[in-house]
Amino acid sequence: MVRWLGNRTNRGQRTGPLAAIQTPPSAGVLSCRVLDPVSEPVPHAEFAVSDARGRKVVSGGTDPYGSFMATVPAGEYRLAVSAEGFTPYRANAVVGENSLASLGDVTLQVARPPELPSPGDWDIEPTHSSIAFTARHIGLARIHGRFNTFAGVVRIADPMEQSAMHVVIDAASIDTNVRMRDDHLRSADFLDVERFPTLEFYSDRFQHRGGMRWAVTGALSLHGVTRTVTLDAEYLGIGNGIEGEVRAACRATTELRRDDFTVSWQTMLARGIAVVGPSIRIDLDVQIVQKQVGAGAE
Repeated sequence: MVRWLGNRTNRGQRTGPLAAIQTPPSAGVLSCRVLDPVSEPVPHAEFAVSDARGRKVVSGGTDPYGSFMATVPAGEYRLAVSAEGFTPYRANAVVGENSLASLGDVTLQVARPPELPSPGDWDIEPTHSSIAFTARHIGLARIHGRFNTFAGVVRIADPMEQSAMHVVIDAASIDTNVRMRDDHLRSADFLDVERFPTLEFYSDRFQHRGGMRWAVTGALSLHGVTRTVTLDAEYLGIGNGIEGEVRAACRATTELRRDDFTVSWQTMLARGIAVVGPSIRIDLDVQIVQKQVGAGAE
């Protein structure tokens, strides 16, 4: 940890950008500029300032020039700065009354690229994975649900961008924890599981967006209609399970519009408010386990 002491400056003597800042008598200003290893500013880096007890006091993002400035009560603080693709930075600072505590230029180091899964076929492990969704109800509350039964395979390639995946979801396994609502969702008004018993997603377009972020674009078949969907995915890395098996994990989100898949049942309240919102948010938490060579062979 690096300890920085603020310069005690009379408020009336401030010049430059601090001259216009009005702070309470018992407060000071904490600031720094965040740079990358080639001294270019890092915009939208996230910062969090916590007090000596670990309680968050203020947080936010750097401006387009990589700078941030926060007015805080006089005291001792811990600063954490993070940005996609960089190693987090931490420092201590002491902010005095009516003074500026400047950390100057903070240089973030490029993070070590995460280890990717080795090439081959990996099964989606349903016990430690989930496919969840959120819908708006009467324009106010959110209804949360999930699909309880699904299976899938991810074929990891080298390079990773040439990978592919195929997921099959049992439509009748939809579960919002309310039986009457679930029966309605299975009916012809919504998923029509008698005619369309599965949802399927296939992708062979993996695009690296930097750091841990990936875009996975593919075809989603739902309710007899197929549309292109992109998952905003965050790769979480590799670890070992309790039996020593190698696992990889990611989480992903996307948003679907019901009308795109002709799931257009709707009824309106007296005030013209739709009972069910037009879009559905999808949240995926996925763990995959590599298939053993020769598994299933006699």
